[in-house]
Amino acid sequence: MLDSSVLILNRLWQAVNWCTARRAFNLLYCGHAYVVHKNKDDFYTLDFFEWKEHSQGYNGHDVVHTVSFKIRVPKVILLLFFEKVPMKEVKFTRHNVFERDGYFCQYCGEKYDTAYLNLDHVIPKERGGKTTWENVVCSCIRCNSKKGNRTPQEAGMKLLKKPKKPKWRPLFISGKFPIDESWERFLDINRWEVNITE
Repeated sequence: MLDSSVLILNRLWQAVNWCTARRAFNLLYCGHAYVVHKNKDDFYTLDFFEWKEHSQGYNGHDVVHTVSFKIRVPKVILLLFFEKVPMKEVKFTRHNVFERDGYFCQYCGEKYDTAYLNLDHVIPKERGGKTTWENVVCSCIRCNSKKGNRTPQEAGMKLLKKPKKPKWRPLFISGKFPIDESWERFLDINRWEVNITE
């Protein structure tokens, strides 16, 4: 339970990161954060001691037991003294291209494990194509071989979508671990531009 994932909001209620429950409890106990708890359609905040009291009547499995009390693992915490949103350049890596394209070959549309994927230059390097977000796509080995050193048009192939630099897509959204439904209210992908990390 202490390794469970907890969403972190900044002081302006914007999602900025995630941490383990162990780290979240530390932030709560030190007074640096509140738990954000949903009750029906409303959200309210509780400090460590209020959350501890609230947890006593809870019978779910997502609790941590100490010698003298039990406490529920929070799903979302709100930092009290941090209001920045990280704005970083997206790193161009093989893994991040796979993440951007959802592990789907951008030619045949099939989803593959990374062992069966390549990166393909839409306009081949030998013909002036650059290694950029806008010219590199995820491709299965079969489609990559079929396309060869040609453009998609020359190979009689069509891209599923035009490649572009990704917007906010933290790894917790794209498959690293399950997303709790309580996070969804705070994860509006279209409003953010934050780093994809390796």
